[in-house]
Amino acid sequence: MPAPSNNAATSGGGLSSSGSGGSAGGGGTNGLLVCSNEACGIRDVWASNLEEEFRSIIHVVQKYNYVAMDTEFPGVVARPIGEFRSTADYQYQLLRCNVDLLKIIQLGLTFLDEAGNPPPGHSTWQFNFKFSLTEDMYAQDSIDLLTNSGIQFKKHDEEGIDPYEFAQLLMTSGVVLSDQVKWISFHSGYDFGYLLKLLTDQHLPSEESEFFELLRIYFPAIYDVKYLMKSCKNLKGGLQEVAEQLELERIGPQHQAGSDSLLTGAAFFKMREMFFEDNIDDAKYCGHLYGLGTSYVMNGNSYHEDASPNNAVGAPVGNNAAGTVVSSVVVSG
Repeated sequence: MPAPSNNAATSGGGLSSSGSGGSAGGGGTNGLLVCSNEACGIRDVWASNLEEEFRSIIHVVQKYNYVAMDTEFPGVVARPIGEFRSTADYQYQLLRCNVDLLKIIQLGLTFLDEAGNPPPGHSTWQFNFKFSLTEDMYAQDSIDLLTNSGIQFKKHDEEGIDPYEFAQLLMTSGVVLSDQVKWISFHSGYDFGYLLKLLTDQHLPSEESEFFELLRIYFPAIYDVKYLMKSCKNLKGGLQEVAEQLELERIGPQHQAGSDSLLTGAAFFKMREMFFEDNIDDAKYCGHLYGLGTSYVMNGNSYHEDASPNNAVGAPVGNNAAGTVVSSVVVSG
Protein backbone atom coordinates (compact mmCIF):
# COMPACT_ATOMS: atom_id res chain seq x y z
CA MET A 1 0.00 0.00 0.00
CA PRO A 2 1.40 3.39 -0.84
CA ALA A 3 1.02 6.37 1.42
CA PRO A 4 -2.64 7.15 2.17
CA SER A 5 -2.63 10.32 0.08
CA ASN A 6 -2.66 8.08 -3.00
CA ASN A 7 -5.40 5.98 -1.49
CA ALA A 8 -6.04 5.04 2.08
CA ALA A 9 -6.20 1.37 1.27
CA THR A 10 -3.72 0.15 -1.39
CA SER A 11 -0.96 0.42 -4.02
CA GLY A 12 -0.92 -1.90 -7.05
CA GLY A 13 0.47 -5.29 -8.17
CA GLY A 14 1.45 -7.62 -11.01
CA LEU A 15 4.21 -8.95 -13.26
CA SER A 16 5.61 -7.75 -16.55
CA SER A 17 4.11 -8.29 -19.98
CA SER A 18 7.42 -7.37 -21.58
CA GLY A 19 10.16 -9.40 -19.99
CA SER A 20 11.34 -8.18 -16.61
CA GLY A 21 10.15 -9.92 -13.49
CA GLY A 22 8.80 -13.02 -15.21
CA SER A 23 5.19 -13.86 -15.94
CA ALA A 24 2.43 -15.90 -14.44
CA GLY A 25 1.05 -16.70 -17.90
CA GLY A 26 -2.31 -16.05 -19.49
CA GLY A 27 -3.65 -13.07 -21.36
CA GLY A 28 -4.51 -9.63 -20.06
CA THR A 29 -6.99 -6.90 -20.86
CA ASN A 30 -5.85 -3.29 -20.56
CA GLY A 31 -2.90 -4.33 -18.45
CA LEU A 32 -4.97 -6.57 -16.15
CA LEU A 33 -4.75 -10.33 -15.97
CA VAL A 34 -7.88 -11.55 -14.21
CA CYS A 35 -7.50 -14.90 -12.48
CA SER A 36 -7.82 -16.45 -9.06
CA ASN A 37 -4.94 -15.87 -6.66
CA GLU A 38 -3.83 -19.50 -6.89
CA ALA A 39 -3.91 -19.47 -10.70
CA CYS A 40 -1.83 -16.28 -10.66
CA GLY A 41 0.84 -17.81 -8.46
CA ILE A 42 -0.41 -16.08 -5.30
CA ARG A 43 -0.77 -18.31 -2.24
CA ASP A 44 -3.37 -17.13 0.27
CA VAL A 45 -2.23 -17.70 3.84
CA TRP A 46 -4.63 -17.96 6.79
CA ALA A 47 -4.12 -19.19 10.34
CA SER A 48 -4.64 -22.80 9.25
CA ASN A 49 -1.72 -22.93 6.78
CA LEU A 50 0.62 -20.31 8.28
CA GLU A 51 3.32 -22.67 9.56
CA GLU A 52 3.26 -24.80 6.40
CA GLU A 53 3.75 -21.79 4.14
CA PHE A 54 6.61 -20.41 6.23
CA ARG A 55 8.40 -23.73 5.78
CA SER A 56 8.25 -23.11 2.03
CA ILE A 57 9.36 -19.49 2.38
CA ILE A 58 12.45 -20.50 4.40
CA HIS A 59 13.67 -22.47 1.37
CA VAL A 60 12.58 -19.97 -1.29
CA VAL A 61 14.30 -16.92 0.23
CA GLN A 62 17.71 -18.58 0.11
CA LYS A 63 17.84 -18.15 -3.69
CA TYR A 64 15.03 -15.68 -4.33
CA ASN A 65 16.24 -12.97 -2.00
CA TYR A 66 14.60 -9.90 -3.56
CA VAL A 67 11.37 -9.49 -1.60
CA ALA A 68 8.73 -7.12 -2.95
CA MET A 69 6.27 -6.09 -0.25
CA ASP A 70 2.90 -4.40 0.09
CA THR A 71 0.33 -4.12 2.87
CA GLU A 72 -3.34 -3.32 3.12
CA PHE A 73 -4.54 -1.46 6.19
CA PRO A 74 -7.79 0.21 7.25
CA GLY A 75 -7.05 3.76 6.15
CA VAL A 76 -6.11 6.86 8.09
CA VAL A 77 -8.22 7.78 11.10
CA ALA A 78 -6.19 10.33 13.04
CA ARG A 79 -3.81 13.23 12.66
CA PRO A 80 -1.24 14.53 15.14
CA ILE A 81 -1.70 17.88 16.84
CA GLY A 82 0.86 20.26 18.31
CA GLU A 83 4.06 21.82 17.00
CA PHE A 84 6.37 20.03 14.55
CA ARG A 85 9.95 20.71 13.53
CA SER A 86 9.20 20.34 9.82
CA THR A 87 6.68 18.96 7.38
CA ALA A 88 8.74 15.76 7.39
CA ASP A 89 8.37 15.51 11.17
CA TYR A 90 4.61 15.99 10.81
CA GLN A 91 4.52 13.27 8.17
CA TYR A 92 6.23 10.77 10.45
CA GLN A 93 3.99 11.65 13.41
CA LEU A 94 0.94 11.16 11.16
CA LEU A 95 2.23 7.73 10.22
CA ARG A 96 3.09 6.85 13.81
CA CYS A 97 -0.26 7.73 15.37
CA ASN A 98 -2.23 5.81 12.73
CA VAL A 99 -0.03 2.70 12.76
CA ASP A 100 -0.21 2.66 16.56
CA LEU A 101 -4.02 2.88 16.49
CA LEU A 102 -4.83 0.49 13.65
CA LYS A 103 -4.26 -3.11 12.61
CA ILE A 104 -2.77 -4.55 9.43
CA ILE A 105 -5.24 -6.43 7.20
CA GLN A 106 -3.03 -8.03 4.54
CA LEU A 107 0.66 -8.42 3.74
CA GLY A 108 1.94 -9.47 0.33
CA LEU A 109 5.47 -10.81 -0.16
CA THR A 110 6.79 -11.64 -3.64
CA PHE A 111 10.12 -13.47 -3.95
CA LEU A 112 12.39 -12.92 -6.98
CA ASP A 113 16.02 -13.66 -7.79
CA GLU A 114 18.64 -11.03 -8.63
CA ALA A 115 17.49 -10.99 -12.26
CA GLY A 116 13.82 -10.56 -11.35
CA ASN A 117 12.81 -14.16 -12.04
CA PRO A 118 10.17 -15.79 -9.80
CA PRO A 119 10.60 -19.26 -8.29
CA PRO A 120 8.71 -22.18 -9.83
CA GLY A 121 5.21 -22.59 -8.49
CA HIS A 122 4.20 -19.79 -6.15
CA SER A 123 6.17 -16.53 -6.13
CA THR A 124 3.83 -14.61 -3.84
CA TRP A 125 2.37 -15.19 -0.40
CA GLN A 126 -0.62 -13.11 0.72
CA PHE A 127 -0.98 -13.15 4.51
CA ASN A 128 -4.51 -12.47 5.76
CA PHE A 129 -4.60 -11.17 9.33
CA LYS A 130 -7.34 -11.32 11.91
CA PHE A 131 -9.46 -8.18 11.61
CA SER A 132 -12.91 -7.50 13.01
CA LEU A 133 -15.30 -4.92 11.62
CA THR A 134 -17.16 -5.01 14.95
CA GLU A 135 -14.14 -4.53 17.24
CA ASP A 136 -11.34 -2.81 15.31
CA MET A 137 -10.93 0.79 14.18
CA TYR A 138 -11.09 1.73 10.50
CA ALA A 139 -11.98 4.41 7.97
CA GLN A 140 -15.20 3.44 6.21
CA ASP A 141 -14.10 4.51 2.73
CA SER A 142 -11.04 2.27 2.98
CA ILE A 143 -13.11 -0.73 4.05
CA ASP A 144 -15.53 -0.10 1.19
CA LEU A 145 -12.65 -0.03 -1.29
CA LEU A 146 -11.10 -3.22 0.07
CA THR A 147 -14.46 -5.00 0.12
CA ASN A 148 -15.03 -4.05 -3.52
CA SER A 149 -11.56 -5.44 -4.27
CA GLY A 150 -12.54 -8.85 -2.94
CA ILE A 151 -11.19 -8.84 0.60
CA GLN A 152 -13.38 -11.13 2.73
CA PHE A 153 -13.70 -9.45 6.11
CA LYS A 154 -15.87 -12.20 7.59
CA LYS A 155 -13.13 -14.71 6.81
CA HIS A 156 -10.48 -12.36 8.23
CA ASP A 157 -12.45 -12.25 11.47
CA GLU A 158 -12.93 -16.02 11.69
CA GLU A 159 -9.77 -17.45 10.08
CA GLY A 160 -7.28 -14.60 10.09
CA ILE A 161 -3.66 -14.89 11.24
CA ASP A 162 -2.70 -13.92 14.78
CA PRO A 163 -0.09 -11.12 14.46
CA TYR A 164 2.05 -12.48 17.31
CA GLU A 165 2.29 -15.94 15.75
CA PHE A 166 3.14 -14.41 12.38
CA ALA A 167 5.89 -12.26 13.91
CA GLN A 168 7.48 -15.26 15.63
CA LEU A 169 7.66 -17.18 12.36
CA LEU A 170 8.90 -14.20 10.36
CA MET A 171 11.69 -13.55 12.86
CA THR A 172 13.13 -17.04 12.34
CA SER A 173 12.48 -17.32 8.59
CA GLY A 174 15.63 -15.69 7.24
CA VAL A 175 13.51 -13.01 5.55
CA VAL A 176 14.26 -10.27 8.10
CA LEU A 177 17.45 -9.41 10.00
CA SER A 178 19.54 -10.36 6.94
CA ASP A 179 21.63 -8.08 4.75
CA GLN A 180 21.35 -10.69 1.99
CA VAL A 181 17.64 -9.93 1.56
CA LYS A 182 16.77 -6.91 -0.59
CA TRP A 183 13.37 -5.37 0.13
CA ILE A 184 11.40 -3.67 -2.66
CA SER A 185 8.47 -1.38 -1.86
CA PHE A 186 6.46 1.56 -3.16
CA HIS A 187 5.94 4.73 -1.08
CA SER A 188 6.17 2.44 1.88
CA GLY A 189 6.49 4.31 5.15
CA TYR A 190 3.17 2.91 6.38
CA ASP A 191 3.99 -0.58 5.09
CA PHE A 192 7.23 -0.76 7.05
CA GLY A 193 5.56 0.92 10.01
CA TYR A 194 3.06 -1.93 10.26
CA LEU A 195 5.82 -4.53 9.83
CA LEU A 196 7.91 -2.99 12.60
CA LYS A 197 4.86 -2.90 14.85
CA LEU A 198 4.33 -6.62 14.18
CA LEU A 199 7.97 -7.57 14.72
CA THR A 200 8.60 -5.53 17.86
CA ASP A 201 5.10 -5.89 19.38
CA GLN A 202 5.44 -2.25 20.41
CA HIS A 203 4.28 1.17 19.33
CA LEU A 204 6.52 2.95 16.84
CA PRO A 205 9.33 5.15 18.21
CA SER A 206 8.44 8.76 18.93
CA GLU A 207 11.37 10.01 16.83
CA GLU A 208 11.76 9.33 13.13
CA SER A 209 15.51 8.74 13.53
CA GLU A 210 14.78 5.85 15.91
CA PHE A 211 12.28 4.45 13.39
CA PHE A 212 15.00 4.35 10.73
CA GLU A 213 17.42 2.71 13.14
CA LEU A 214 14.90 -0.10 13.67
CA LEU A 215 14.46 -0.35 9.90
CA ARG A 216 18.21 -0.75 9.48
CA ILE A 217 18.20 -3.67 11.92
CA TYR A 218 15.21 -5.59 10.56
CA PHE A 219 15.45 -4.56 6.89
CA PRO A 220 19.09 -3.68 6.12
CA ALA A 221 18.49 -3.14 2.37
CA ILE A 222 15.36 -1.32 1.14
CA TYR A 223 14.62 0.07 -2.31
CA ASP A 224 11.51 2.27 -2.48
CA VAL A 225 10.35 2.38 -6.10
CA LYS A 226 8.68 5.76 -5.55
CA TYR A 227 12.02 7.17 -4.39
CA LEU A 228 13.84 5.65 -7.38
CA MET A 229 11.35 7.43 -9.65
CA LYS A 230 13.03 10.72 -8.78
CA SER A 231 15.83 9.66 -11.13
CA CYS A 232 13.54 8.26 -13.86
CA LYS A 233 12.54 10.80 -16.48
CA ASN A 234 8.80 11.10 -17.07
CA LEU A 235 7.78 8.43 -14.54
CA LYS A 236 5.11 9.80 -12.22
CA GLY A 237 2.04 8.92 -10.22
CA GLY A 238 1.02 5.95 -8.14
CA LEU A 239 2.02 2.35 -8.69
CA GLN A 240 -0.75 1.54 -11.18
CA GLU A 241 0.10 4.60 -13.28
CA VAL A 242 3.80 3.74 -13.20
CA ALA A 243 3.03 0.17 -14.23
CA GLU A 244 1.08 1.40 -17.24
CA GLN A 245 3.92 3.73 -18.23
CA LEU A 246 6.34 0.79 -17.98
CA GLU A 247 3.92 -1.44 -19.94
CA LEU A 248 3.59 -3.90 -17.09
CA GLU A 249 0.63 -6.23 -16.80
CA ARG A 250 -1.21 -6.44 -13.52
CA ILE A 251 -1.79 -9.97 -12.33
CA GLY A 252 -4.58 -10.54 -9.83
CA PRO A 253 -6.92 -8.06 -8.14
CA GLN A 254 -5.81 -4.49 -7.52
CA HIS A 255 -6.04 -3.35 -3.90
CA GLN A 256 -4.98 -6.75 -2.61
CA ALA A 257 -1.51 -7.05 -1.12
CA GLY A 258 -0.37 -10.08 -3.12
CA SER A 259 -1.10 -8.56 -6.52
CA ASP A 260 0.30 -5.23 -5.39
CA SER A 261 3.57 -6.77 -4.26
CA LEU A 262 3.88 -8.57 -7.61
CA LEU A 263 3.59 -5.29 -9.51
CA THR A 264 6.01 -3.55 -7.16
CA GLY A 265 8.67 -6.17 -7.88
CA ALA A 266 8.04 -6.03 -11.63
CA ALA A 267 8.29 -2.22 -11.63
CA PHE A 268 11.60 -2.30 -9.76
CA PHE A 269 13.32 -4.65 -12.19
CA LYS A 270 11.89 -2.90 -15.27
CA MET A 271 13.08 0.48 -13.93
CA ARG A 272 16.48 -0.93 -13.02
CA GLU A 273 16.91 -2.12 -16.60
CA MET A 274 15.55 1.00 -18.31
CA PHE A 275 16.91 3.80 -16.13
CA PHE A 276 19.82 2.43 -14.08
CA GLU A 277 21.63 0.13 -16.54
CA ASP A 278 20.86 -2.80 -14.22
CA ASN A 279 23.00 -1.29 -11.46
CA ILE A 280 21.46 0.75 -8.64
CA ASP A 281 23.87 2.78 -6.51
CA ASP A 282 23.19 1.61 -2.96
CA ALA A 283 24.96 4.60 -1.42
CA LYS A 284 22.49 6.91 -3.18
CA TYR A 285 19.24 4.94 -3.17
CA CYS A 286 19.27 2.19 -0.56
CA GLY A 287 17.43 2.93 2.68
CA HIS A 288 15.22 5.80 1.56
CA LEU A 289 11.47 5.76 2.11
CA TYR A 290 9.71 8.25 -0.11
CA GLY A 291 7.83 10.90 1.85
CA LEU A 292 9.82 10.68 5.07
CA GLY A 293 12.58 13.10 5.98
CA THR A 294 15.42 10.84 7.04
CA SER A 295 17.22 7.79 5.75
CA TYR A 296 19.65 5.58 7.57
CA VAL A 297 23.38 5.68 6.90
CA MET A 298 24.61 3.39 4.11
CA ASN A 299 28.33 2.89 3.41
CA GLY A 300 29.22 5.92 5.48
CA ASN A 301 26.87 8.26 3.61
CA SER A 302 23.67 9.80 4.92
CA TYR A 303 20.98 11.40 2.77
CA HIS A 304 17.98 13.45 3.86
CA GLU A 305 14.86 14.77 2.20
CA ASP A 306 11.82 16.77 3.28
CA ALA A 307 8.32 15.84 2.27
CA SER A 308 4.93 17.47 2.45
CA PRO A 309 2.48 15.72 4.76
CA ASN A 310 -0.26 13.56 3.35
CA ASN A 311 -3.82 14.41 4.28
CA ALA A 312 -5.62 12.30 6.83
CA VAL A 313 -9.02 10.95 5.89
CA GLY A 314 -12.10 12.76 7.12
CA ALA A 315 -12.73 15.72 9.37
CA PRO A 316 -11.61 15.78 13.00
CA VAL A 317 -14.25 14.68 15.48
CA GLY A 318 -12.40 14.69 18.78
CA ASN A 319 -9.13 14.60 20.68
CA ASN A 320 -7.42 11.71 22.41
CA ALA A 321 -4.80 11.72 25.12
CA ALA A 322 -1.90 10.90 22.81
CA GLY A 323 -1.63 14.22 21.01
CA THR A 324 -3.75 13.19 18.02
CA VAL A 325 -7.08 14.21 16.58
CA VAL A 326 -9.12 11.12 15.77
CA SER A 327 -11.13 11.46 12.57
CA SER A 328 -13.33 9.31 10.35
CA VAL A 329 -13.18 6.43 12.83
CA VAL A 330 -15.65 3.56 12.89
CA VAL A 331 -15.70 1.41 16.01
CA SER A 332 -18.62 -0.93 16.65
CA GLY A 333 -19.35 -3.49 19.29
